[in-house]
Amino acid sequence: MVTTGHPPSSRLRTWMLEGLSDMGRQGGHTGPHAVPEPPHKGQRWWRVMCLTGVDYFSTLGYQPGIAALAAGLLSPIATVVLVVVTLAGALPVYRRVAKESPHGEGSIAMLERLLSFWKGKLFVLTLLGFAATDFLITITLSAADASTHLVENPHLTSALQGHQMLITLFMVALLGAVFLKGFLEAIGVAVALVGIYLALNLVVVITGLWHVLTAAHLVTDWTSALTAQHGNVFVMIGLALIIFPKLALGLSGFETGVAVMPHVRGDDSDTEEHPAGRIRDARKLLTTAALIMSAFLIATSFITTVLIPAKEFKAGGQANGRALAYLAHEYLGSAFGTVYDVSTIAILWFAGASAMAGLLNLMPRYLPRYGMAPHWARAVRPMVIVFTLTAFLVTWIFDANVDKQGSAYATGVLVLISSAAIAVTIAARKAGQHGWTVAFGVISVVFLYTTVVNVLERPDGVKIGACFIAGIMLVSLLSRLARAFELRVTGVTLDPMAERFIRDMAHRRLRFIANEPGHRDKAEYRDKIEQIRADNDMPERDDFVFVEVTVTDPSEFEAGLTVHGEVLHDRYRVLTLHSASIPNALAALLLHARDLTGCIPHIYFEWTEGSPFANFLRFFLFGQGEVAPVTREVLREAEPDPAQRPRVHTG
Repeated sequence: MVTTGHPPSSRLRTWMLEGLSDMGRQGGHTGPHAVPEPPHKGQRWWRVMCLTGVDYFSTLGYQPGIAALAAGLLSPIATVVLVVVTLAGALPVYRRVAKESPHGEGSIAMLERLLSFWKGKLFVLTLLGFAATDFLITITLSAADASTHLVENPHLTSALQGHQMLITLFMVALLGAVFLKGFLEAIGVAVALVGIYLALNLVVVITGLWHVLTAAHLVTDWTSALTAQHGNVFVMIGLALIIFPKLALGLSGFETGVAVMPHVRGDDSDTEEHPAGRIRDARKLLTTAALIMSAFLIATSFITTVLIPAKEFKAGGQANGRALAYLAHEYLGSAFGTVYDVSTIAILWFAGASAMAGLLNLMPRYLPRYGMAPHWARAVRPMVIVFTLTAFLVTWIFDANVDKQGSAYATGVLVLISSAAIAVTIAARKAGQHGWTVAFGVISVVFLYTTVVNVLERPDGVKIGACFIAGIMLVSLLSRLARAFELRVTGVTLDPMAERFIRDMAHRRLRFIANEPGHRDKAEYRDKIEQIRADNDMPERDDFVFVEVTVTDPSEFEAGLTVHGEVLHDRYRVLTLHSASIPNALAALLLHARDLTGCIPHIYFEWTEGSPFANFLRFFLFGQGEVAPVTREVLREAEPDPAQRPRVHTG
């Protein structure tokens, strides 16, 4: 019997790594947002708003209940404070982020550009830890709240009671399965979900306000209870200012709002360098979403606080995690309430899909490029499995409980918004905009205060964020070590003089001398040649080209290489290049010279004094050290055929 095709293991590997190509080595990745809409073929801004709205607006499913638990009778006043912070703080910050980062990179990319060396990488990794907290908790919290709406539905309570954990895990698994099959974000589906969900919420809000207005004693009872509990209005406002950080879930959605910017159509005159129309419409998107959400936050916090007994918000209560659904069933009947539950479950599940898409775009954008993740981390399916398993763990740790996950979610949201505020403050200062610098500085202080208060009062969020950070740091370190001898150069470009040097030598033999530039005087090059000839017993008729590498930022991993040629002292030919790593740059140059000329190059080194371990650490951290053996090892990994491998000589 003759069999054809690939073995199952090979087919599985091909399927898992589908979409992963060498193009990824140049900084790309295969996530759902990886390829933006073609120029001028994007979507209208209000349609794209619905794509971020499935994350932002879906928080109405649990935000009123969490606000009532956190602030009690003060929930509406604390929510007004939250809305002021949203419209006067977060919105201006992200409108500036949209201008500074119009291609969907967000505030993390802004800070990455402002910081360099290892401190910049470590800072980005820390922010990625909190971003992972934000997105993963969005997945698990949304699934948990969706299961709450399912379990608490009057028609299903008896059958599903006690199975919330299994239902939540099933929803997370279903989400992972959809992405494994291949998920293309359907903006049309998002528009339908958001439109139906907001319309149903509007009906609930109008109904709730009508009951409040027709039963005047409800407002009187609420205000009397407030006065009895807190005294005068100034005390209430003061307490609301202290309490509002607990309501920070209502600030979610801004980072996603700038992430989907590449899908905004913009103007026909837009270019990738200056997408003025896209920026304008993205700002409309952010402003409209913030205004809609602010109106709903104030209205829903008011009607839920006034109409729902306080005991129903607590664990086990019928309004816990589903305050608006409680009102829908209570005042509009079981049929409408069930429709509302179905709509809420759908948008919460789709919010998890949006968060998964965010993770699949965010992590591959940075970690593989830093050398801090395996090459397969650019492929969608392996990362889906990693994120799904992590979501299982988070769901189990928090017992699929919405209230328990609220602090972790708020921490991730607040850290990202605080970092965005700091980034735009620095950007305004560099642009010489004194007024905006002061304004953004004040906003940064407000969000830093909010973050610190949230962390101190609910440390669970920073704990899980710290776990994600520690995990990312550990994986990053191990990956960087594992990929230390990988050929990191994405491409080599020779200027005309450099190409002339290499082609001239190809008629004889390609001989390069690795030289650490010093004074670059005539004696330096003359003495180096004499030493190389003596160490390698070479005749004087052989000629050389010097190669000098200047280390730029050794924390970088992948980059292109530009080689410049020059003649010094009317005699010595020198190739100069800048790179994050001397051995990788030399190996890339040698392989490029071989491919260009068809000749096997030779390169000559001096041995470096000192401990091999200390020299390896110098190479790992600073891109230099014992260059000769590392260059040879990089060449060995890049070219498996010894006959085709450039020759390394050391004396």
